[in-house]
Parts: sequence; structure tokens; C-alpha cells
Amino acid sequence: MSNNSFKVSDDKLGKTASFPLLEGTLGHPTVDIQNLNRDMGCFTYDPGFTSTASCKSDITYINGDEGILLYRGYPIDQLAEHSNFLEVAYLLMNGELPSKAEYEKFESEITWYSKIHEKLRGFIEGFHYDAHPMAMMVGVVGSLSAFYHSELDVNDPEHRRISALRMLAKMPIIAAACYKHSIGDPFVYPRADLGYCKNFLNMMFARPSERFFIDEREYLNPAAARALDLLFILHADHEQNASTSTVRLASSTGANPYACIAAGIAALWGPAHGGANEAVLSMLAEIGDIKRVPEFIKRAKDKDDPFRLMGFGHRVYKNFDPRATIIRRTCHELLEKQASKDPLFELALGLEEVALKDSYFIERKLYPNVDFYSGIIYKALNIPVDMFTVMFTIARTAGWVSHWLELMADPSKRIGRPRQLYTGKPRRDYIATDRRG
Repeated sequence: MSNNSFKVSDDKLGKTASFPLLEGTLGHPTVDIQNLNRDMGCFTYDPGFTSTASCKSDITYINGDEGILLYRGYPIDQLAEHSNFLEVAYLLMNGELPSKAEYEKFESEITWYSKIHEKLRGFIEGFHYDAHPMAMMVGVVGSLSAFYHSELDVNDPEHRRISALRMLAKMPIIAAACYKHSIGDPFVYPRADLGYCKNFLNMMFARPSERFFIDEREYLNPAAARALDLLFILHADHEQNASTSTVRLASSTGANPYACIAAGIAALWGPAHGGANEAVLSMLAEIGDIKRVPEFIKRAKDKDDPFRLMGFGHRVYKNFDPRATIIRRTCHELLEKQASKDPLFELALGLEEVALKDSYFIERKLYPNVDFYSGIIYKALNIPVDMFTVMFTIARTAGWVSHWLELMADPSKRIGRPRQLYTGKPRRDYIATDRRG
């Protein structure tokens, strides 16, 4: 941390104060304004908190201008090429990559905690059959706080670790169970002989009565499992985004961790956050035919036309989305095998080709982002559109529990309490009249 200071003067109040200028390992310096109100008698106004650091964190670093994403210091492209989701989850939770023995123990613990209480199945079955899967996820994950409450001591590091493991292990089981309930299929139990992603695909698409060898099922082929694993890695964490900030804010109150994660799921459900890849598929359906791509490209350039190209550009990445660069190759590999099965895939590739060559998009750096490719890959894997955000939930759980663990271990943590700029009525007196007749 730097010893420099940032001086603030207010001519109207005739006050001047200096505030510490903090510098992290990477990124912009940050002005510590904790004593701003005390020293200057005012607050800051920052809608969306886009210029406010709400915490210190060692987990993830993003440089949007340079297209950099680091998990615990490791570039995302290196992790995507050499690692798998469980190894990345361990890294996010513990700060270092696991040794062989540590990984085997971690994987064994995930398998052990993947079992869900039979009463939880009854909770899922209580939802109407056509309930949105994310609505079920919010309710079911929140209900875990009733199953694991009396035995939880958030002041005990081992209790916190077990809670984090439970959430990471149970999320795909709950997700698959919600899907099965929505289509009226029987629940498929997790299998200890399958890895994290293959297990999820099996619970999604298998039927309990089926007897089969793994390689005989298309949804369990190595390419499908690897594509899903890669997407989980890319979506595992993304700094202080809306859902992660929600988890941290709820956690700052000391709330049950399962309830805090449920709050994060609710935030992720919003179309401006986790629903972006659904919007990509909706856009492709609206375009409908590859012959209409030039028409919609023209509309996207027209500032007076409400149509927008979904899945292009990114609020954080001003150059390119490093996750999109990684997933693009996997997307093309899958689509080369499936283009003949669905004209939507041909349309997606055609739209990508035109946009990447168009000077309008090049000059504005509106490149395809991770949502563009992830939506297409999920469709290629036969994941229903209303399950797309649920997939995001499974992956982002690794980041959420890591931030929860970090916050709960921080001795300087404080309950979140944002301020406001009040724009309502000034003080006024109540005048008694006979309004209720």
C-alpha cells in the first residue's frame, strides 16, 4: 500500500482534507474516503458504484482496457488450456493451485457432499411444473439454510470451508433436479464414477431406467463435457459484479451462507447480468435467416433503431473479452459437427463473420463476447434456453463461495451500509384532517 495522499478542498465549506491513496498489486490507485464525511461533511455520489471500491480482494483482477482477466494471478487463457473447473474452484477458494494429493482430497469431498437430503426433493416437487428454473434455484438454495443451520458456526474456519464445499457440490445436483421437475422426468441421482461436468450432463439427460456405457451417450462424450468444463472456468468469477457484490453485502450482516448465495442467484437472474446469453438466442431467432444478416447489421448501426446486436462488446472489456477469444475455438469445433442439425448455428457463424469484418464494429471494438459464444454452445449441448442462467449459477458458485470465505475471514469486515442523495420532500408537518371518514 502507498503512503501517498489525495487532497480534497471545498471552497464553499472552506475545508481541506487529505485521504490515503491506496495502491494494490495491479490496477488503479484507490482513494480511501472512509473519513470523508467526518472530515468534509459530505458523501460521494456514484450510481452503480462504478468508481467505488467496496472491498479489498485477492481473488480476481480485471483490466478491461487491456483485455486481462486473472484468477489469483493466473491468466484465464492458461487456466482454460491446462486446468479444469474443480482445480480452478480450489484455486479461487484457497489462493493456490492444489497439489495432486490436495486435488484428490478436494474432488473426493465434492463427491461426498454432492448428496442432497431426500426432503429437499420434496421441496423441489412443491413448485409448479412450469416454474422458471431460476425461481426454483433461488428458493431451493435458500432452503439449504434450514437444512444446515444448527450445525453451522460461521466463526469456525472449518465450518465455513464445509459450507463452501456443500454449495459447490450441490449446485449442479439441484440444477439438474429443477430441470427434471420442469419436464416431468424422474430425478437422476449423482454418480461417484463420473466427473463434475459429466455427472451434471448425466443427471440432466439420463433416465433412471437406462442402462448404458458412458461412451454410448452423445451427451457424455468428452467434447461435450470439456466444452461445459471450459464454460464453467470462464464464468467462475468476475471480480465485484452485481451478483458477487450482492453475496458480499448479504454476507456482511452475518446471514446464513446459503441464504447469501440465494441472494446472489436472484441478482444473477436479471437479464442485464446472467441472462445475456439468453438474449443472444432471442436475437438470432429474431433475425431468423442468414440472408437477413445484412439487414440487421444495418439496423444495429442506426442509432434511431431499437434493435441491438446482443453478445457484442462488453461493459468492462473495452478492447476484447479474453474469455471470448478462448471459447470461440471450442464453439467452432462444436458447430462444425452440428451446423447441419440447426440453421441457427449457421446463422450465428454468419453474423460473427460479417461483424468481425465490418469497420463500424471494428472501430468501436464491438467484438463478440463470452455471452455470444456461450449461448450458442449451450444450445449445441441441448441445454434449454431457460436453463442458461442456471448454468451460469453453477459456475459462478465457485466465485461466490470464494468471496464469502474471504469476507468472513477478514477481521476488518463491516456491515454494508451505502449512503444516498435524498431528493424527496423536505421536512413538513402532519395536519390532522378527517381523511378516513
